[in-house]
Amino acid sequence: MTGRFVVIEGLDGAGTTTQVSLLAQHLSRRGLAVVTTREPTDGPVGRAIRFTLRAEEGAAAAAALPWLFAADRADHLARTVEPALARGAIVISDRYYHSSLAYQSQGMGLHEVYALNRRFRAPDLTILVDVPVTVALDRIARRGEAREIFEHKAKLTQVTAAYHEVVGLLREQGHRIERVDGTTSPESVATAIARHVETLVSA
Repeated sequence: MTGRFVVIEGLDGAGTTTQVSLLAQHLSRRGLAVVTTREPTDGPVGRAIRFTLRAEEGAAAAAALPWLFAADRADHLARTVEPALARGAIVISDRYYHSSLAYQSQGMGLHEVYALNRRFRAPDLTILVDVPVTVALDRIARRGEAREIFEHKAKLTQVTAAYHEVVGLLREQGHRIERVDGTTSPESVATAIARHVETLVSA
């Protein structure tokens, strides 16, 4: 089987990490080779991004994030995504350039961020796990962890609007993007995602 690249997207608190894990379990039970990954990565640039997102002392300024994410993405594709796809695996990424377009367009224009990312491989399928900002914030609060720089109501409200714009822009470019209601149980969300992915891996 030819490799497939699937991306799970959504606000902080949407449950993307949980859904990546559940989808991987579902596909693995079918006997398919699966590789899970995420952005920011655990590589050198990805670690620098996490320092900035947590506003740690000595971290790069938030204004550098569009370029840092693009650099991390190039490394991610070369190290992880492309080799796995070449082996015929299904690669499931917790976030990809859609997040950059939605989040980093708060500091620079959407089309400028798009210009940094337009040459990267497009996913075969993107799932946007859709949740209201209030739900996302409640889930973030329940984690009991220090919040990152975008994990606040005003920021997430702006990002929600940006995601709508991003979906429109990328669909115009021919990208396959499906929305899934993320407010139901994790199992129900996983079932909805699996239905979309099955049409891809069965093709």
